[in-house]
Amino acid sequence: MKHTFAVLGAVPALMLSTSIAAFAQDDVITLGAAVQQTGSQANTGRYYADSYQLAVDTINAKGGIKVGDKTYKLALKLYDNQSDPSLAVRQYTQLLTSDKVNFLLGPFASNYVLDTSSVAEKYQVPMVEGGGSSGQIFSRGYKYVFGSLPAAGAYFSSTVAMLGKLDPKPATVALVAADDSFDVSVAKGTRALLKDAGLDLAVDEKFADGNGEFSSILSIIKSKNPDVILWTGHETDALNFIRQMKGLDVNPKLYALTVGVPTADFRKSLGNDANYAYGMTTWLPDEHLTDQWFGNAAEFAKMYKAKFGTDPDYHAASGAADVETYAVAIAKAGSLDPAKVRDAIASVSFDSLYAHVKYGDNGQIELPQIVIQIQDGKVVPIYTSDFLTKAMYPTPAWNDRK
Repeated sequence: MKHTFAVLGAVPALMLSTSIAAFAQDDVITLGAAVQQTGSQANTGRYYADSYQLAVDTINAKGGIKVGDKTYKLALKLYDNQSDPSLAVRQYTQLLTSDKVNFLLGPFASNYVLDTSSVAEKYQVPMVEGGGSSGQIFSRGYKYVFGSLPAAGAYFSSTVAMLGKLDPKPATVALVAADDSFDVSVAKGTRALLKDAGLDLAVDEKFADGNGEFSSILSIIKSKNPDVILWTGHETDALNFIRQMKGLDVNPKLYALTVGVPTADFRKSLGNDANYAYGMTTWLPDEHLTDQWFGNAAEFAKMYKAKFGTDPDYHAASGAADVETYAVAIAKAGSLDPAKVRDAIASVSFDSLYAHVKYGDNGQIELPQIVIQIQDGKVVPIYTSDFLTKAMYPTPAWNDRK
């Protein structure tokens, strides 16, 4: 993908939610974003659009943001990027040059953040995002992008640690990764994790992101018969992979995916075939995760489901924390100057509904992944530094399941 922040053409009027009248007022801080609301990545993109709006509304209901002696309300200007990275770049350019928003929130997916954060860096306006975790985003020395997802290369760290404590202990692994920025970073980090753990990488395959065809890769896996499959990609491909795994009767002792498992849509789409799949999450709706706006993560989850009709996952929680980051940083800066707010973001340290938020020197948060498994249609936390719940392991063959 060619990374550019040039204005490539007119941006269609695809604003989905905003407070139009508010933009003319002096006492409003406008956050802008272009998120996947339609197209191939809308299933996950909508978590960000919804959580941004919910966080804006909730912070406003709690009184807004105090900046010096003045109180501001938040407004959200949101475009649908239609799952088109080039359109997203044009829209972020418009948000800053024409719409004159104060600050930016991110889109979903690392390749989108990789391109659109260059717009933020060019115009020196902060972007806080919870949709991209690729190491490429945070290795460029950029000063204006901050990420609330942990490093992609460490996504399988908890999973690999868990493998060493299972009985029977697995010995061989198949790694299957999409070819986009995030998944390339995940695969690179996972190879190192497996080597350090003394596990044999029996299969190492890459596929075209969005292709959806896995028969040749699954045939290789079936012939090698590894104990474990570690898979990384986007949710639509994840659904196709599991369906084709069942169709070709591929039966590892364990299979884990970077996406899908925490989301209600994934479980609904697969029905009983979702059971036994392992995944990961940086967040669960735990009442011990408290903040000053929602009360705690459980209350956030309740509010989110009441408003949008579905349960939130870690994408939604990180999106809400991105908005909260601005509420904390702007108040701390005592200014709307982008450079001062940027410096305040770099030094924030606060409890949120998502996690304790503190950004590293490269702008990216550090958080552990919780290994989860779908058991009887429900997401169950399995492992962090030790087992939280008994894993359903080894996974029974497809023909032996209920």
